[in-house]
Amino acid sequence: MSRYVLAIDQGTTSSRAILFDQQTNVVASGQQEFPQHFPASGWVEHNPEDIWTSTIATCKEAIENAGADISDIVAIGITNQRETTIVWDRETGEPLYNAIVWQDRRTSDYCQELKGKGLEETFTSKTGLLLDPYFSGTKVAWILNNVDGTREKAEAGKLAFGTVDCFLLWRLTGGKVHATDATNASRTLIYNIHSGEWDKELLEILNIPAAMLPEVKDCSADFGQTAPEIFGKSVQIAGIAGDQQAATIGQACFTPGMMKSTYGTGCFALINTGETPIKSNNKLLTTIAYQLDGTPTYALEGSIFVAGSAVQWLRDGLRIIEKASDSGKLAQQADSEQNVIMVPAFVGLGAPYWDADCRGAIFGLTRATGPEEISKAALESVCFQSRDLLEAMMGDMQGTADTILRVDGGMVASDWTMQRLADLTGAPVDRPIVLETTALGAAYVAGLQVGFYPKPDEFSKLWQQESRFTPSMTDDARNTLYENWKDAVSRTLTKDRK
Repeated sequence: MSRYVLAIDQGTTSSRAILFDQQTNVVASGQQEFPQHFPASGWVEHNPEDIWTSTIATCKEAIENAGADISDIVAIGITNQRETTIVWDRETGEPLYNAIVWQDRRTSDYCQELKGKGLEETFTSKTGLLLDPYFSGTKVAWILNNVDGTREKAEAGKLAFGTVDCFLLWRLTGGKVHATDATNASRTLIYNIHSGEWDKELLEILNIPAAMLPEVKDCSADFGQTAPEIFGKSVQIAGIAGDQQAATIGQACFTPGMMKSTYGTGCFALINTGETPIKSNNKLLTTIAYQLDGTPTYALEGSIFVAGSAVQWLRDGLRIIEKASDSGKLAQQADSEQNVIMVPAFVGLGAPYWDADCRGAIFGLTRATGPEEISKAALESVCFQSRDLLEAMMGDMQGTADTILRVDGGMVASDWTMQRLADLTGAPVDRPIVLETTALGAAYVAGLQVGFYPKPDEFSKLWQQESRFTPSMTDDARNTLYENWKDAVSRTLTKDRK
C-alpha cells in the first residue's frame, strides 16, 4: 500500500496541495487561484472563506489525482503565506474582517508613530523584526481599532487571532486546536524569539489582548486531527512552517551559512545562522528558520515584496503577455542597447530599504522601448533586489562571495531569468530537481513527526541539483548595471525625494 504525506501550501495568489512519497517525489497535486481584493491604495485583502474552500478543494483534488484514498495519508503538513492576519469568532469560526495580507501597507502611519516614540529598538531587540506594516502585529491592532465590536469581544476572550496556518488548523480540527508554530509566531511582531513566548510588553504597546493568541509549538508537533467529516476520516496534522522557512527546510539548508532564495509573489532569501541569532546592521530580519525538539535555529532574512507579482503585472496590468512563462521569452528579444530599469515598488520596498511609502517607477524609457524591454526590466528588477539582499547578508555574516544560491519558486523555471540572476549577483545559482521545496518542507516536518521521514542529516542526502547557472558576465559590466539600479532606487525612496 502506498503511503503519502499531504502538504498544504496556502499561498498569496493560490492554494495548492501536494502528495509526497517517502522518497520525496511529487506524486500528485491540486491548485486553485482565488481573488485578490484591493479596497484602497496600498491595501491588499483576501476573503478567508476563499482561502478555506480553495484549500479543501485542492486537497481533495490532489488525493484524487494520485488515485489515492484518505487512508493512504499518514500526516498533513501546512505551509502558508506568512504575516497575513485573520481574526475570527471562537464560537462560530466566522472571520470578523477580511484577511489583511502581508503586502498590505495600511498601518504605515501607525508604524511611523511607534517609531516616533522611539519604540523600534524595543520591538527589534525582542522579535528580530522592524516596525513595518508587513508584520502581523499592527494589522491585528488595526482590526481591533477599526472594526466595530471587535475590541470588546477580544477583551472578553471571544476572538481568536492567527496567521493563515492557524486559521486553517482551527478549521481543519473543527475548532478544537488554536495553535501555530514558532516560525509563523516569529513573524507577528509580538513574539519574543529569544525567550520563545508571546511578549507582554509588546502586546501592551499594541493593545492586543493575550486571550486572542494561539499556542506556539515546534514545526514538527502534534497539531491534532482533522474533523472526520472533512475528508471522510481523521488524519493527523503533524507539521507547520511559514512558507519561507518551509522552503529553507525543503532545500535542506540545515547547516549554518547555507542560503536559499524563493521566487514567488515576493522574493525571500534566508541564510542559516545556527542556534545563535545575529542582529543585522543592514536592515535584514533576524528570524526563526525552524524549531525542532524545542530548540530554535535562527536565520537572517531579506524580504522583497515584488518578484513574481511583477510578472503578474505584465500579464494582468499591462497585458503585454498572456502567461507568466512568456516574460522570459520576451526578455530574450530585448534590445541590449537600451538600459531600462524598473523599480517595482508597488507596495513599497522591503530589505534593505524598508520604505513603505515609495512607489514603483521605470527609468530609461525611449521611443524604441517596447514590451520586450519592459519584460526584461521587470525580471532584472528581481535579480538586482537579490543582489541587494546577498550583499547585506554577507556584510552581517562577514562572509565571502563564495555563497551558492539554492533557488525555488515559480520564477526559477525560466532558464533566462536564472542565468540573469547568476550574472547580476555574481553567485552560482543551483536549481533543485524537486522545485516544490516549500511544500516539501511542510511535508518533511509532518513526516518527521510521524517517523515517515528521517532526521535532518539523512534528509539532506535526498536533495538533488537539477541545474547550476554560473555567472558569465564580467565584474565591470555587472557592477555598472548594479550602480544604475541603485541610482534608480534612490530616486524612488521617499527620504530622497526633493
